[in-house]
Amino acid sequence: MEPLTLDLREDLRRGGEPLPRILQAVDQLAPEQGLRLLTTFEPLPLYAVLGRKGFGHEAIRHGEGDWEIRFRPGAAPAPAKPAAPRGAPAAPSDGWPAPSVFLDNRGLQPPEPMVRILDAFEHLDAGAVLEAVNERDPVFLYPELQARGAAIHTEKVQDGVRLLIRRGG
Repeated sequence: MEPLTLDLREDLRRGGEPLPRILQAVDQLAPEQGLRLLTTFEPLPLYAVLGRKGFGHEAIRHGEGDWEIRFRPGAAPAPAKPAAPRGAPAAPSDGWPAPSVFLDNRGLQPPEPMVRILDAFEHLDAGAVLEAVNERDPVFLYPELQARGAAIHTEKVQDGVRLLIRRGG
């Protein structure tokens, strides 16, 4: 059976959030049908999301900003991880130390805010806090941070989302 093709490149270039379209497409697939995504980057966090739904994947980079990801049903599910909430997760930030790192990610196109946050997080000392401001709610970021043992506090602000991320340990 032919896979369903979903071309997300133009939407991503405009700064759109493709996850709802992807999940809607997955829900509409026939039982043995695969999904073919055309994207501007390799969507690493999506592998775990669709892996929990029983999809394996193959990624092909055709050039700069041109990726094809083929998801196929029937793969062994990914190991269980805590489910990422669909909105902004909240953890109490009372008693947290002041942020030692601040990132202003406004004006950046996906996946750059996520890449910057994960890179800065990897350099934090145990217990340190990173503050970031994004234009959009970074739904792909939450499971990645949770898998790394981070505590996350988010709040909506006038020009986007403010995140406080504390490194465990």
